[in-house]
Formats: sequence, structure tokens, C-alpha cells
Amino acid sequence: MPKHRRLWNAEIHRKHVREGRGRGSGSGYQPWICVQDFASRGVVSRVKGYVTGRVHHLLSNNELAYFYILDRSELVTDIREQYPLSDLECAVEIAAKAGIKYPTDNTSGYPYILTCDFMITTKEGLKARTIKLTSELNNARTLEKLEIERRYWMKIGIDWKIVTERDIPFQKAKNIEWLYTAHGINSTDIDSEIQVYAQAMMIRLLLSGSFSIIESSQVVEQEFTLMRGMGIQLFKRLVLDRKISINLNQPLDLNARGVAA
Repeated sequence: MPKHRRLWNAEIHRKHVREGRGRGSGSGYQPWICVQDFASRGVVSRVKGYVTGRVHHLLSNNELAYFYILDRSELVTDIREQYPLSDLECAVEIAAKAGIKYPTDNTSGYPYILTCDFMITTKEGLKARTIKLTSELNNARTLEKLEIERRYWMKIGIDWKIVTERDIPFQKAKNIEWLYTAHGINSTDIDSEIQVYAQAMMIRLLLSGSFSIIESSQVVEQEFTLMRGMGIQLFKRLVLDRKISINLNQPLDLNARGVAA
């Protein structure tokens, strides 16, 4: 769906196309809408993705939460946020046939490029997902725009659905968000050889069932003379790399034992 800027016209449209927005894949994709496009928009986020390795532009808390769920899924191979319905002629024609007024800029009269919040590449094919609050689905104009989007993706043959706050497992998203603060772990933080041995020791301690996450982290820090806090960072990295499995659907208790498998 469109996230209206202060100004939109044919020249800005051409500029976006020249910049390569809405094109590419993986680390090379550029979203059609970026956080910096808005002088002020409330809650927005720039998050480095684990799947793509690039920074993603999320425009609401629900988009952020859903992104974490997607980025952790083993079925997902690419995530492209703020993905445009780039065939403007097709979108306008679809609206006309449906008897829906296509959204245009109030000043220039130029038609907006609609976007869906996520175009997801999965092992089962492409999936387009639009994030909406359930309260927004009571708005007639919102439903009209969603109908344009539904018909557009149906015509192209891409599975499209609306995702509301009722569909997002927020506890899981919160846990994943906590794990992502480990993205800084690399060879410049800890010597690569030491990191291998430290992680191996942590796995043994956790799988023994006799040590909590906190206790395991402290033992590893002492054994390898690591800075305080690096043990927890190593734990997060282990989970992200799927070397340790934890239940992300429940609140994580760092003092509990037997949390890893």
C-alpha cells in the first residue's frame, strides 16, 4: 500500500526508477520506500537482516515484528520490503475495472506507486504480504486500495494475503530481536580459534542441563578471559547459527537450566 510522501510527481517517480528502487534481490535489493524518505513518521526501523545481509527498512512496529519472524524462518530465502506494484498502467487499469478511484497526489494529480510491505521468496514460491491493523480493515477506502492490490497480485499469479496483529507471534519476534544484537560477533571481537573453542564449551555446558545460560556464559568468559557480556553474545550467535535450539515462542529465562537442545 502507498506510504504517502509530502510530494509525489512524475519526476520523482522517474528518479526512483533511475535509482533502482524496487529492483534487485538479496543484498542488492533497494526498497521502493526508505526510512529517510519521511521527515517524521513515528516508529520506523532499519535492521540488518540475517537472510539477506542488508539493512531492511520497516515502517511500523508490526512490520518490524513480522520481519523478524520471516528472517528466522528456514523456508524464507529472500525478503524484499516496501515492494512496488511497479506496473502502474496495470494497477490503474485494475482500479478502473473495479470502479475504484486510484490514489493520486493531491497537488500534482500524479498516481502513486502502491507497495506491499513484503515480497517473500520461499521454498514454496513467491508470497506477497501486506501488514494492516484489524481496525484499519473497517475503513472503506483502505479496503478499496487492498482490493486493487489483491487483483494485481492475482493477475501476476503471486500468493497475496493481509497480515494483522492477530497473525504475528510477538513473543517470538521479541526473542529474535534480542538475538539480533549479536550481529557484531566476528573475528575482530574474538579471535576466531578462541571463538570455536569457547562456543564448543558453551554447547557442552548447556546440553549437560546443569548450567543456565547465564552460568554457561560466565564459565566461558572466565575460562577464555573474555570481556564481561561476551559469553551471552556467543550464546546468541550459537542460536542464530542454529547450533543450539531454544524455544522462541516462550519468554526466555536466562537463569533457567535445560533451555537448549
